[in-house]
Amino acid sequence: SGAELSELGSLIESGKLKVILDRTFPFAQISEALAYVESGRAKGKVVVSMDA
Repeated sequence: SGAELSELGSLIESGKLKVILDRTFPFAQISEALAYVESGRAKGKVVVSMDA
């Protein structure tokens, strides 16, 4: 819900909840990003960047 999402945002901002980013892939490598996630090697969130 919106309230829960807001609470998560507050916890992240306060440092009480940490988001673990494993890797960032450019959009051009989306196939590689998906393969990486499906391989089970990711130990955190995998981000696909939409930067131009």
